[in-house]
Amino acid sequence: MPKEIRLNAFHMNAPSHTWAGLWAHPNDASIRHDTPEYWTHLAKTAERGLLDAIFLADVIGVYDVYGNSPDTAIRTAAQAPTLDPFPAVPLMAAVTENIGFGVTATLTYERPYLLARRFSTLDHLTRGRMAWNIVTGILDSGARGAGQGGLTDHDQRYAVAEEFLKVVYALWEGSWADDALVRDRQTRTYTRPDRVRRISHHGAHYDLDAIHLVHPSR
Repeated sequence: MPKEIRLNAFHMNAPSHTWAGLWAHPNDASIRHDTPEYWTHLAKTAERGLLDAIFLADVIGVYDVYGNSPDTAIRTAAQAPTLDPFPAVPLMAAVTENIGFGVTATLTYERPYLLARRFSTLDHLTRGRMAWNIVTGILDSGARGAGQGGLTDHDQRYAVAEEFLKVVYALWEGSWADDALVRDRQTRTYTRPDRVRRISHHGAHYDLDAIHLVHPSR
């Protein structure tokens, strides 16, 4: 079986990622990353070029190690400012049909119940074109901003991540049966209650007793 190469456009909802400073070039358009038109143009271009997906990196926090200060990162727009990548996806999905969307979400600062809903919602709005780049965070400044004293140990973060994934997969795959949604106007039955199951999880890091908020997506 031949191997396939997937081609993704790599970006971030910021003036720059690893190409810090390129925003100053007169032909660079990334300073307009805070406008809807920037993202719709990117999506149309990627689809016209027959790429497979647009991958959106993200980071929680500001780089503040160099010179013991965030000034350099802020001055040069080294991943700062950084806007939320999620709202850009529906904009791009609305003007494309085939491009996939990979979005980075730092689970260390999320809750499984709510993040599962966010991805399910986007999977509906993109007609099944969503992917999640799973990360646990790399910056102490992000941890402090989220109310933690600093970034926790690597192995501890990944132990938490493993349980986080167990919970969200239980919500996505175990809460609603594929045939739960009927939308029957005659009987006034939107969803069959007998085909929706409550997920109970009581682990080392997360406690959950809930029904997933969104019906199954593609």
